[in-house]
Amino acid sequence: MRKIIIASHHKMASGLKNTIEFIAGEQPTLTAIDAYMDNKPLDNLLEPLFSEKKDEAEVIIFTDLKAGSVNQGFIKYVSQPHVHLLTGMSLPLILPIVLSPSDAYLDDETIQGYIDDARQEIVYMNTELMKVITDDDDE
Repeated sequence: MRKIIIASHHKMASGLKNTIEFIAGEQPTLTAIDAYMDNKPLDNLLEPLFSEKKDEAEVIIFTDLKAGSVNQGFIKYVSQPHVHLLTGMSLPLILPIVLSPSDAYLDDETIQGYIDDARQEIVYMNTELMKVITDDDDE
């Protein structure tokens, strides 16, 4: 079974979860963690998620900032079997993984492919539009 965790500072995680479910329907294996919304330590939110994890369970974690405290809080769980931690989360990164078949584990190469595809979605549209206009003028 694959579980997907989206974790961020404040409400970014729940916002992404809501958007994913708007597009893809309800996702019962998708969990959002909005850290630091109260005075609870981050570990108090993370520990219950991993204390009962079975070795065969796959957990894919998305966080907002590489050097951020939320991402750092998950580092200690990466050594567990089938746990993947990705940072710099975005809709183009998370959505394809949510929609991917969960009958087999994701391997490093597949995950890297999802990351590479998501990077292609980061575009400075002013320049992109100028290319289109220039191409149209050349015809």
